[in-house]
Amino acid sequence: MTGFFHETAFYGSDDDFLALVVPFLEDGLRADEAVVVACAEQNTGLVRSALGADVVYLPGADQYSRPSEAISTYRDFFHEHTEAGARQMRVVGDVPHPGTGASWDWWARYEAAVNQAYAEFPVWGLCPYDMRTTPEDVLADVVRTHPNIATALGTHEVNPGFREGLAGTRQVADELERCAPLVDLVDASAGAVREAVGGVLGAIALSEDGAHDVVYAASEIVTNGLTHGVAPVRFRLWADESRVVVAVTDRGPGPSDPLAGLVPTTATRTAGLGLWILHRTCDYVAMGQDSDGFTVRVSVGGQT
Repeated sequence: MTGFFHETAFYGSDDDFLALVVPFLEDGLRADEAVVVACAEQNTGLVRSALGADVVYLPGADQYSRPSEAISTYRDFFHEHTEAGARQMRVVGDVPHPGTGASWDWWARYEAAVNQAYAEFPVWGLCPYDMRTTPEDVLADVVRTHPNIATALGTHEVNPGFREGLAGTRQVADELERCAPLVDLVDASAGAVREAVGGVLGAIALSEDGAHDVVYAASEIVTNGLTHGVAPVRFRLWADESRVVVAVTDRGPGPSDPLAGLVPTTATRTAGLGLWILHRTCDYVAMGQDSDGFTVRVSVGGQT
């Protein structure tokens, strides 16, 4: 097998989980392949009990606060092992979602993005989802983002529900947006936005780095909207005592590339690298269509 073989599976009990992943990993061990488990604590414990120490255990995606960090770390691992001569790697990894207490939007984009982000590596990646905890809308995105699907009977099939591109999840407004925004500007320059943001940050208990992240995010997203979006470009900011939410909406379709923001790029002068910096510094970044158009929404500080 060459390139990245991205596969999902669904299970409803711990026994079902083991029936899916143990034969998959044992086949890799028998073939002298690198065999990796990158799961949350519960599933990692199940595999350890079944297979012991012959498997490489990496932190699961739930240990990374941002999908961009997970992609960077896993790419480094795959590159290191490929350079060392690995002809095939098998990886079982689970992905955070609302059923495990994580926001889904950027993890949905992660599942779409890795089809390209890991494409250069000889990796067979199996992403099992627990149907006891995974919401229906997440399951729909999982089907859409995985080219292949496995069953407990040991079959590995092309997934007819797979679609190239972004996941289907729509934007969900932050709870702070229930109140009127503290700043609401239309087609304002990046400089005017920075000035307006600076005027409200003094009343919010952010660290110096957090305040810098808000100003940078506001300026970058507005610049992106004015440069690549379709007017009008609306900037809004909400805040409580310790957290800030910024949203920028335009009438354009937004980027169609699942990698946008999740990997560094210099393909465009501003949007590519700037979005990636946001994904590495802000506590949460959502981007996609909502009722008003294409919105990039970021949160800094507090609890997300």
